[in-house]
Amino acid sequence: MSRTSTGSSSPSEGVPERPEEIAATLRGLGVRPTRARGQSFLTDPFVADAEAALVDRGSGGRIVEIGGGLGLLTRALVRRGDRPTVIERDPRLAAHLGRVFGSAIELCTMDALEFDWRPDDRMVGNLPFVVGTPLLVRALRARIPRVVVLLQAEVAERIAASPGGADYGRLSILVRLFATPELFQRVPSRAFYPAPEVDGRIVTLTARTGELPVPSVDRLESVVRCLFSERRKQLGNLLPKVADRGTAAALARAAGWPEGWERRRPQELPPEAYFRLAAALT
Repeated sequence: MSRTSTGSSSPSEGVPERPEEIAATLRGLGVRPTRARGQSFLTDPFVADAEAALVDRGSGGRIVEIGGGLGLLTRALVRRGDRPTVIERDPRLAAHLGRVFGSAIELCTMDALEFDWRPDDRMVGNLPFVVGTPLLVRALRARIPRVVVLLQAEVAERIAASPGGADYGRLSILVRLFATPELFQRVPSRAFYPAPEVDGRIVTLTARTGELPVPSVDRLESVVRCLFSERRKQLGNLLPKVADRGTAAALARAAGWPEGWERRRPQELPPEAYFRLAAALT
């Protein structure tokens, strides 16, 4: 990892917005965006402004931007008076950000999955669609108080899904263990260059305060993974897979599951039912 905070320049200059400007800047830097790495660059400054406006500035900790890219969101943050810590793994893009923003940012050239979060950090970023979920889960596990991210729309909607719907599942439950999600605007694929095949969506996550309701996050993940692997089956057939058939009923009672749980499917129970189940198993 390398950190840079020297030099200065106007954040209004050097940040391309239109697709042709982005393409020319990338060519000049020798960067060829690849779908395998999920590299798409936001072209809509109003989306960047919306993300920057959602950042909580009350805790006084660092504002950490994941994936600075060519600086559209970085500029929106700097214009609001922030001095963000910007993480960018591509050294060519990082060097560009350093030239454009200078001492207005703290620049970290590194993989965001290796970043050490502090308890009062706030996370903001346009996450690469192919690796957005691992980045988000790692930040949530660090218990940071506020996350504002632009994700693949399908993933954002799974995160915020309510019980009973097709989108509700393992990710919905795991996220709610750590935070309360809220969906914001949908961002069409044409607002990126190169345009991905899917739309994006902004989602915020406000961390749960106090202790987590489960003694073991890994146990919860294991249980939910098992039960949702066959989500069309009834829980009466699934619960014995995480407990002996003879103790499944007692386990469900200990978890406070409702009458008739045996005939329900995994997506019909709320996150709290799985928190209590994981606690009873532990």
